Amino acid sequence: MITIENIHKSFGALEVLKGIDLHIDKGEVVSIVGPSGAGKTTLLQIIGTLDRPDTGRVVVDGIDTSKLSAKKLSDFRNQHLGFVFQFHQLLPEFTALENIMIPAYIAGISQKEAKKRAKELLEFMGLSDRASHKPNELSGGEKQRVAVARALINNPAVILADEPSGSLDSKNKQELHQLFFDLRDKFGQTFVIVTHDEGLAELTDRTIHLKDGLVVGALSKKKEEESGNEVETVVADGDDLSLV
Repeated sequence: MITIENIHKSFGALEVLKGIDLHIDKGEVVSIVGPSGAGKTTLLQIIGTLDRPDTGRVVVDGIDTSKLSAKKLSDFRNQHLGFVFQFHQLLPEFTALENIMIPAYIAGISQKEAKKRAKELLEFMGLSDRASHKPNELSGGEKQRVAVARALINNPAVILADEPSGSLDSKNKQELHQLFFDLRDKFGQTFVIVTHDEGLAELTDRTIHLKDGLVVGALSKKKEEESGNEVETVVADGDDLSLV
């Protein structure tokens, strides 16, 4: 689903990413963790085509994003990627239903089809009764679930989330984390999540550790189909991360 090859990124004299190589499979829920300044958000923005690397390339859903023009990149982002941020970024003048529909309008989907899809997503989120409410009438957890629905409206290949539960209380945080896995199980959705939340990182299929702009290790959790035993594989500095 996502192949990241030799990504370097600098801001002036500061080299933030120093050669990142990763592969993420369809249907994986992957967390990216590390100390502040490790390059987590920069990497997520590059995967999401919100920023371009100095060198290297990112292939998403079989498309080499480095070869796309600015216009085609914008279309690609709208049609193939969904974004969830720490703060929901809902437009205050629109209802929950209307906020979810906006990316579909941008993609040229008819109002009838967009509304149908948005209502289906609201029902899946357990928010059908909140469709006509504006953001200031929703709880923090409800706002974030609406933001997730908005990210899903165009059936994207990948959902990219930056500290998605960072502003939520414990209960809403747990519900949001479970939602990610419910979406993976129901729709085969792929998630790449930057987080400082250790609880969320422990739940994900794979945890990528960044430090000083490099991948320094990974923890992969997978269940053996035959035995049902959970297997954890730790990859430390210097190991071949392409095998993870």
